[in-house]
Amino acid sequence: MKRRSFIKNIGLVGGALCMSDALAYTLSSNFKEVRTPLAQRHFTSPAIEQAIVEFEKNVKNKELAWLFGNCFPNTLDTTVNFQVRNGKADTYIITGDIDAMWLRDSTAQVWPYLPFMKKDDNLRQLIAGVINRQTAYILKDPYANAFYDDPTKWGKWKDDITDMQSGIHERKWEIDSLCYPIRLAYHYWKETGDTSCFGQAWINAIKSTLNTFKEQQRKENLGPYHFQRTTFWATDGVPLEGYGYPVNPVGLICSMFRPSDDATIFPFLVPSNFFAVVSLKQASEIMLAVHKDQQTAEELLRLANEVEAALQKHGVVYHKDFGNIYAYEVNGFGSYNLMDDANIPSLLAMPYLEAVSSDDPIYQNTRRFLLSEENPFYFKGSAGQGIGSPHTGYDRIWPIALIARGMTSRDEDEIRSCIKMLQNTHAGTGFMHESFHKDDPSQFTRAWFAWANTIFAEFLWKVYQTNPKLLA
Repeated sequence: MKRRSFIKNIGLVGGALCMSDALAYTLSSNFKEVRTPLAQRHFTSPAIEQAIVEFEKNVKNKELAWLFGNCFPNTLDTTVNFQVRNGKADTYIITGDIDAMWLRDSTAQVWPYLPFMKKDDNLRQLIAGVINRQTAYILKDPYANAFYDDPTKWGKWKDDITDMQSGIHERKWEIDSLCYPIRLAYHYWKETGDTSCFGQAWINAIKSTLNTFKEQQRKENLGPYHFQRTTFWATDGVPLEGYGYPVNPVGLICSMFRPSDDATIFPFLVPSNFFAVVSLKQASEIMLAVHKDQQTAEELLRLANEVEAALQKHGVVYHKDFGNIYAYEVNGFGSYNLMDDANIPSLLAMPYLEAVSSDDPIYQNTRRFLLSEENPFYFKGSAGQGIGSPHTGYDRIWPIALIARGMTSRDEDEIRSCIKMLQNTHAGTGFMHESFHKDDPSQFTRAWFAWANTIFAEFLWKVYQTNPKLLA
């Protein structure tokens, strides 16, 4: 089935609902219509439209209701390209204002839709298509982080000094690029019981992931990956001929880049290693339950346990004010970097990724550090306060970090405060952004950033279901 036919069919189902309820609400409110017009939307899900109607009907804060109605469907409205190819669902998802598909972002963009698949089989097919496309990309190059729809396309980074191929947007090695597809596949399986995505190609992709992680433990040599770029932007380059600063091979996995796509300082990126532990265990479970492949399952679990033990030995440092905390980056020689970056995986967001318990004493100490001005990337201003990123420079707070803070908190006042800051800093656009200036939300980066939109809606929906009074 071609994408246009598919969209037309589901549009007939969801269109009446959208026009009669969701759009009617927006037009009768004091907030302007900013959502993509129905005829221009890439995909319409009746289940998502019904959730929007329910939220708008029951949440008394009409600005939050308007924001939810804009942000929750943003990925479906604007970034997806679905088709059935050779009898299999296939979905290409751009990140927003960049026409490329990140393995990380594409998972995060559809993640909040997983609970709605049982009510909408077309939505389930779309997400299955994301898993299939991610599998193909990993098989193309497990070290790349972002890809084009056109496998023959050469992009702006074609001259990067690495083993570049056509069809690849960027070849920045980031641990989380291989974790996010496992996270999506595992929870898709848990939600639906469907194993059709776990064919031989998926098995090969998991084995490639396992091999890549082992290569980047660097126990025997530096491994095959190297990366350099001709640029004046310091965080886009990797030192020492593209291999990064030395590490002591203690069992952790090197990541040359952070989930911000900025280069690491010390290659053992702690939150990404925690994420790898979770993902390896999930992949092991699928391998054993679905394929009865005990050998591969044991290899995955063995690596997970090795990394987990190394994290407790080398990823924890003592801070004079906060006690034992998790470092952001280490090198295995005793050097460490104390900070956090807004992008997920972050130290702050580890409970959201099921990597640590929110009750973990070391995490709680770390959290207190991260949400203080001892964290060099914690910015505080008249418009808000929160964690930023070297990616956007000084004094810029990331909505994703505010969302991560709210979703990992059990304190009602803290959750309410995060919601309020997010509501007050969209600069009248009706959408979330990559970052905003701590004193002036109208100074923001990336007007079209689908990940930020859908994770914001995920946060609001979670609060709506568990503690709706915080949305009043």
